[in-house]
Amino acid sequence: MKIGIADYGMYAWDGGHFDFEARALALKHIGYDGIERLTAFHPEEAIRKSAFLRRNGLSFATVRGPSVELSVQWASGLGRDYVWTEVTEKSDFDVFCRQVNIMAEHAERWGIRVALHNHMGTLVETQEQLESFLERCPSAGLVFDTAHLAAMGGDAERIAALYADRLLAIHVKDWLLTDPDAGVWHKRGRFCGLGKGNIGMNNLDILNAATAAGYEGWIFVEHDTHLREPLEDLAESRDYLRKGGY
Repeated sequence: MKIGIADYGMYAWDGGHFDFEARALALKHIGYDGIERLTAFHPEEAIRKSAFLRRNGLSFATVRGPSVELSVQWASGLGRDYVWTEVTEKSDFDVFCRQVNIMAEHAERWGIRVALHNHMGTLVETQEQLESFLERCPSAGLVFDTAHLAAMGGDAERIAALYADRLLAIHVKDWLLTDPDAGVWHKRGRFCGLGKGNIGMNNLDILNAATAAGYEGWIFVEHDTHLREPLEDLAESRDYLRKGGY
C-alpha cells in the first residue's frame, strides 16, 4: 500500500504554479510515496515527470492530460490503472451515468478503468447518489473521498467496507463545519488535516474497514485548504496515518 497526496491544495496555496520536482522531493522527505495525478500537456512532459518520479523512488496513480482521450492513452501507456471520470453532463444524473458508461467502455479498450471522485456540489455527493451511481455504472470505480461523503451525512465506513472492490484510490481528509446553515457547500466549512475536524469522522476507521475488505491501493492525503505552508500540514497528516498503522 502506498501513501501519497492529492495536490489540489498545494496548487491553491502556491497560486497554481510550483516547481514539480522540488515539491516531489519535499514530499518524499516527509514520508510520502508519490502523487495521485501526473499533470502534463505534452507526451514529452508526461514521460519526463514519470521518469523523474521513478528515478527518485516515487510514483503516481494516474495521468491528467490536455484531453480525455490523451489522459486515457497516456495513463495506459505509462502503466497506470485508472483515470478520473470526465464527461460533459453536469446536471442530469441519467445522462451523466450514460456518459460515464461510454467513457468506461473506451477506457477498457486501453486496459484501464474510469473512477468517479465523489464531491459535494456535484451529481454524486450523498450516500444515496453514490450507491446509485455504483449500481448504474458497474464498470466504473471510485476515487473515494471520505470527507466529501461524511460532510454530507454519509457513512464512509460503510462505503469502504461494502465497495472495497470498486475503490481505485482513497482520498482522506477531515471537515471543519463552521456554518451549517450556509446554502453553498463550500461556505458551510472547510477541509482540514486528519483528526482536526469537528463532525466526528475517523479516517483510520474508514481505512481499516477498506483494508479489512481487501483494499490494497493508494491512500492520498488531500488538504483542499491550507492556512500555512502545505508541507507542514501534510507532515502532520502523514504522522497521523503512521501512528494509525499506515
